[in-house]
This record gives sequence, C-alpha cells and structure tokens, in this order.
Amino acid sequence: MSDEHEKLTWSGFGDAIDGLARQVVASGFEPDLILSVARGGLALGMGLGYALDVKNLSAVNVEFYTGVDTRLPVPIMLPPTPDVVALDGLRILIADDIADTGLTLQHVQEFCADHVAEARIATVYEKARSVVKPDYCWKQTDAWIDFPWSSREPLVSRAR
Repeated sequence: MSDEHEKLTWSGFGDAIDGLARQVVASGFEPDLILSVARGGLALGMGLGYALDVKNLSAVNVEFYTGVDTRLPVPIMLPPTPDVVALDGLRILIADDIADTGLTLQHVQEFCADHVAEARIATVYEKARSVVKPDYCWKQTDAWIDFPWSSREPLVSRAR
C-alpha cells in the first residue's frame, strides 16, 4: 500500500455522486434497485438513488476491513441479508465507496449472481489491484483514501 493519502471532502463526494450518476445515465443502464455495501457504500447508494430517481434501495453488510490496511482473511456477510428472491429479475446497481482489493465487491456479486437480471458496480474510487473492475468509477488511485465519514476516530469503542 502507498503511504500517500487522498482526502475526499463532502463537497468532493457530491461531485463524485454527480459524476457517477452521469456515467450511469450515459451508459443507458436503468437500475431497478441500488444495493449499497455497508458501511462505506451507504451514502453513495442514497446519493445515486436521488440522482437516478431510484427509490428501491437496499443494503448488504460485508465485514472485511478491520483497520487501516488490515482485513479479515475473507469478506463475511453479516445479517440481515437481503432476500435473494426479492432480487429476482432486477437490474441492480451495487454501490460501494472503493474497489480496493475488490474481494468485498466480488462477494456481493456472487451473492446476487444467480438471481438478478443484471448487476453493475459503481464506486467512488478504484485501485489498480482490485480483482473487480467497477462499471462506473469516479477516480482511480493507489493512495489510502481518507473518506469524510471515516477520517475521525470513533467517539466510543465497541468491544467485540
């Protein structure tokens, strides 16, 4: 991992939503549902929902990162998970903040694969090492990203 950091501001995040939404519209893809990957993709899914006039939003919670550049051996989907029957035949847009290793996105793709008509991915950032290439990406970088929602230390620490 690069020691370089890139700082995304809330204003920059608004620009990212606008840029990603314009890419989706230009491609002609009309999602029936936006599936946000929690936690990092929640704000992106909401923003894209408004920009693309998609009211059908859902989330899947995948735990992988445990700290700065530290992760579990494999991504783990946490309950509650969306009912895959409810995804049958839908065109979905998977929204996440970053395609870093891409393993989280790959896990979500595999979860949806046999149920959806089509799934595309939108991320704010993409790293070259990602095993999944997003269909829509605002920016490529290999720097560590300081996102506005996770750049401060938590006010409390929840023991696990």
